[in-house]
Amino acid sequence: MLRIRKVRNPFGGKKTLELTIPPSFRCPISLDLMKDPVTLCTGITYDRQSIDTWLDAGNRTCPATKQVLHNLEQIPNHTLRRMIQDWCVVNRSYGIERIPTPRIPVTRMDVSKILEEITIKSRKGDRSGCLELVKKVEMLGRETERNRRLIVSNETARALSEAFNTFAAASADVNASVLESVLSLIIWTFPLDDEETWCNLGSPSSLNCLAWFLKCGSLAGRRNAVLVMRELASSHQSYVDALSKTDGLVDALVNVIREPICPMTTKASLLVIYYMVSSSASNETIVMNLVEMGVVSLLLEMLVDSDKSVCEKALGALDGIFSYEKGREAAYIHALTTPVLVKKMFRVTDLATEFAVSGLWKLCKNYKGDDGGFLVEALMVGVFQKVLLLLQVGCGERTKEKATDLLKMLNVHRGNGECIDSMDFKQLKRPF
Repeated sequence: MLRIRKVRNPFGGKKTLELTIPPSFRCPISLDLMKDPVTLCTGITYDRQSIDTWLDAGNRTCPATKQVLHNLEQIPNHTLRRMIQDWCVVNRSYGIERIPTPRIPVTRMDVSKILEEITIKSRKGDRSGCLELVKKVEMLGRETERNRRLIVSNETARALSEAFNTFAAASADVNASVLESVLSLIIWTFPLDDEETWCNLGSPSSLNCLAWFLKCGSLAGRRNAVLVMRELASSHQSYVDALSKTDGLVDALVNVIREPICPMTTKASLLVIYYMVSSSASNETIVMNLVEMGVVSLLLEMLVDSDKSVCEKALGALDGIFSYEKGREAAYIHALTTPVLVKKMFRVTDLATEFAVSGLWKLCKNYKGDDGGFLVEALMVGVFQKVLLLLQVGCGERTKEKATDLLKMLNVHRGNGECIDSMDFKQLKRPF
């Protein structure tokens, strides 16, 4: 069945005319007028966007003939494209616009050649030449989604990470422009799944450079640096340890949370800090540093009014910090600690519930006051009823064990505390 296109009457009047698109001009998949016709090895011509979508879905047969495609090469059908353009010009009085001549798409060989040149120039220290090539890759990637997918799937991360490590080792300050451009392209290749790429980005030179970007870089540079750190921290424990030991990096991460760039960077920074304080190799020095910078207060105030994803990550970081005495001491003296943790036990996420219960359990279990002050305060904001309800509705096994233990500790002091409404944090003196 031919596609009929209704168009306005060029001679005036209210009656619309119907224009028939020639069958050979229509894509067999979309049935629309082809803008960039390409021919497969089966001899059937399709619109490039439609056949790309078909192949990206994992199909390896010709949609029209059902024949197996022995190669995926797409040959531009210039003759047909010019015929379509001529037809558009002839029918322009009917409101048909001439299709533009499509750009020549990049090939896998083109990308490989550019990446090879980037590697050569970076090893020679040619930052201007390398920057020019990186900009070229970025331009190609922004032209079409197909180009971008081809760039990402061509071991681009390995070549870019090597260039980043090389220029970072020379000088982050001097090579800032090329480093920032390389960093922005590395973000395209997430998630990283290559050991060599991780090694390049996790080297001391690269980590020091990332810390430099957090402190001195542009907004885009700071954002991309945090995202790379998140990728490293989530990949392997050794990179968490390396991040923790990088001079000035923890301080810079806290500043990114205190002065947000965008929600994405805030979440990434919280996640990196969570990995640091939850690490088996984490030491009290890092936590002491975080406490001295006011991270406990910062995260508690953030929890009052943040989205679910931010709350989850902030609670995770606090739970890790509460594993250390200095972190708990900062929590005991903060007015928002108990009401915030109690409130976030519900209506966030299951993981947030686990972190909130774990944090309260650590604070109650390690409280050393004879008067049970912190536990009484927790009872006054309704923690006993909330934990009891949690056990009734169900939770994970680890959370259930801590919740049960928490009830036992709180039960001893129930006579000393009276539950008050904590829903809106009324009558609380906030320190900000």
